[in-house]
Amino acid sequence: MNDAGKNEPVKPRQVKEKLQTKLFGKAIHYFSKVGSTNDLAKELASLRAREGTVIVAGSQTGGKGRSGRTWASPKGGLWFSTILRPKLHPRETPKLTIMSSLAVAKTISQLYNLEPEVKWPNDVLINAKKVCGILTEAKTSGDTTSFVIVGIGINANIELQSLPEQVRAHATSLRHELPGIIDCEQLLHVLLEKMEHYYVMLQNGKFHSVLVEWKRLCRFLGSYVEVMSGKKQIEGWATDVDRDGALILKLPDGTSRRILSGDVNIRRGNGQGVKSLMHPRES
Repeated sequence: MNDAGKNEPVKPRQVKEKLQTKLFGKAIHYFSKVGSTNDLAKELASLRAREGTVIVAGSQTGGKGRSGRTWASPKGGLWFSTILRPKLHPRETPKLTIMSSLAVAKTISQLYNLEPEVKWPNDVLINAKKVCGILTEAKTSGDTTSFVIVGIGINANIELQSLPEQVRAHATSLRHELPGIIDCEQLLHVLLEKMEHYYVMLQNGKFHSVLVEWKRLCRFLGSYVEVMSGKKQIEGWATDVDRDGALILKLPDGTSRRILSGDVNIRRGNGQGVKSLMHPRES
């Protein structure tokens, strides 16, 4: 297989020429290497960059995962962040993670005829292995959301053999699942259109419809899980995700617990803990 073009830089002008959006991607900035696209996007947002501005990097030296973890971002992936200024109460910002993971899953399905699934709160999986992670970071003041940065990392053309063995067992890439090179410009432009579609729905008060679509792709609901929320480990049956994006657990004592953020480990079969659905590079 010819690998020519595998790590070609994303060209903003070519992406914008194809976009059929009113907001997302009207401004796109590409950098061959940055510390973190989320950090750069936050700086631009503080300087009043327009909503929908996108920061793309060929690689990140300080890619960020949830809870202060690192995110490996070598050449070959699609690493980008988008500046949003949603009319949402700060407690509602998790909706943007759900919206974005749905957009990623729908894009992968449309472009590559794969069957991705979503996992609360921020993952997209293929064959139970992580292909995409999402990190949303908000600047808020009281009941007001000033801006939200949605960072998305997709393992597009990454070679799994280049990853450590313990990572390789739990991660995948689009290149690994498909017979050819992924066109990251096409992936970005279709994804931005999907994100705008669901963002408009969310802003128009139609998050319930977004959530219904997301749940159709969420296969772990109904499973017995372990959730690490902060320093607490909670076990129970994942019964639902509510209208604010919180996970609802039914505990062994019959009570229910609402969890806003955490890492989910699914217990399969005989009840042995399985952690393969967590992103192993976020450590």
